[in-house]
Amino acid sequence: MTNPSRPAAICLMGPTAAGKTALAMALAARGDVEIISVDSGMVYRGMDIGTAKPTPDELALAPHRLIDIRDPAQAYSAAEFRSDALAAMHEVVAAGRTPLLTGGTMLYFKVLRDGLALLPEADPAVRAQLDADAARDGLASLHRRLQAVDPVAAARITPGDSQRLQRALEVWLVTGKPLSQWHAEQPAPEPLPFDLRWFAVSPPDRAVLHERIARRFDLMLAQGFLDEVIALKARGDLHLGLPSMRAVGYRQAWLHLDGETDLPTCRDQCVAATRQLAKRQLTWLRSFPDLTWLDPSDISAPAQIIRHLPSGT
Repeated sequence: MTNPSRPAAICLMGPTAAGKTALAMALAARGDVEIISVDSGMVYRGMDIGTAKPTPDELALAPHRLIDIRDPAQAYSAAEFRSDALAAMHEVVAAGRTPLLTGGTMLYFKVLRDGLALLPEADPAVRAQLDADAARDGLASLHRRLQAVDPVAAARITPGDSQRLQRALEVWLVTGKPLSQWHAEQPAPEPLPFDLRWFAVSPPDRAVLHERIARRFDLMLAQGFLDEVIALKARGDLHLGLPSMRAVGYRQAWLHLDGETDLPTCRDQCVAATRQLAKRQLTWLRSFPDLTWLDPSDISAPAQIIRHLPSGT
């Protein structure tokens, strides 16, 4: 439901490689829309090719907020995103434009909509142990552990979703209380001061999305993705346990550069991991209420979004 008493904001979601950036750029070309990135990889400086960050030319045409705001050695939490996004949205509205939040980090969209759960802070020692357990026994073993202590959370988290899986186990190990119980005990969030309009862009045919993913990663390789990871490795202060280096593609490229895989295997692993990410994103989107789906090949897609905005926006 829309609420005319609050300023409108567009939320443009979708799986990776679906065409969100192109659609957002088309909307921003109107001049009355300003883009706010909702991407946990694009927040990091120096991670440009592998995150499909907009090019300098694209950013010159349509600046994106919340891009290049962290060093890869630093963490960036969902709580920080929500605070930064709301501040950016207020600034955009004050300038007489409509906020357009776009990206593929579904957790960020959820936190923006629902607020933050009051969860315990991260425990570096526990996380390091879980990383070691995952490296030794595999993520499927961690998922079985989660099923034993929190079957509700385990039903929502796939064995391949390493970050959510390890966070759920971390909460249990630190507090002795299941993550699902923490969520169930949360107070209702305060209403947002914005009227969010929700859209998702994705090709109707999953095979088309898979082809786009493969084609985009091959383009990343041609653009110098491995050189980007070489530069990150050469810093000496980054490692695979950092949230930044867990981004899809970076871990696989790092291991390739360590000699664990050849280039064709690395390429196939990156494409497969990206397809798995897209599958998780689509699963989340299909459970999302009040969502308007758009086909990236439909030239009327920008107009479909514009029609959902208040007159005069």
